[in-house]
Amino acid sequence: MLNKSDLADEAQNNKWIQYFKDKGIIALKINSKNKQGIKDINNAVLTVCKEKIERDKRKGIKNRPVRAMVVGIPNVGKSTFINSLAGKTAAKTGNKPGVTRGNQWIKIDKQLELLDTPGILWPKFDDEAIGMKLACVGSISDEVLNMQEIAYHLLSYGKANYNQLFEARYGAVPQPDDERDNEIVLWMENIARQRGCLKRGAETDFDKVSAQITDDFRSGRIGKVSLEVPKQA
Repeated sequence: MLNKSDLADEAQNNKWIQYFKDKGIIALKINSKNKQGIKDINNAVLTVCKEKIERDKRKGIKNRPVRAMVVGIPNVGKSTFINSLAGKTAAKTGNKPGVTRGNQWIKIDKQLELLDTPGILWPKFDDEAIGMKLACVGSISDEVLNMQEIAYHLLSYGKANYNQLFEARYGAVPQPDDERDNEIVLWMENIARQRGCLKRGAETDFDKVSAQITDDFRSGRIGKVSLEVPKQA
């Protein structure tokens, strides 16, 4: 399930669908908030579990529901997805990692039962870039992160890959001068002045502006942005 697909670059969504298809995996674009793609779930489950269902029938077991785990990294909308599929508030949700604390079976219908599980992460990241991407999308608690580094990374990535979207939101990237040569820091200072993220003496409040930039990205206010693209075979 490619949940929160509405926040991602549609062209990259389609590339990920093809990437999984090439591996023999059914992948669906989902927006759990407006139920986009939700109607396709049951058919996909029945397709994936076809052999098991037929095996049960041969054993005389009929109408046994498929039981499946909903597994993923924190803050990707697993509980929201379950609630959308169930048509009711069956799982606790929240816009931060760690809301789901324990396992919970939820009956969707006669054919399907889902196990809501807490988000899981690798015990450590061998690649710092992976950790940064997870931090950007809110899968790691902000309390243990340097938000200035996250905002800096988002602006740098945005300039390189989605310059039109980011400049439409924040204005053009400033040109460095002889005294200041870091265009991303200059950009953050410009954004801070636009948003009133200033301390006494008109000093840039980097913590405040960093939080705003990160929230803009996570909420989709900048536009549809994907931080990772499928590796070419």
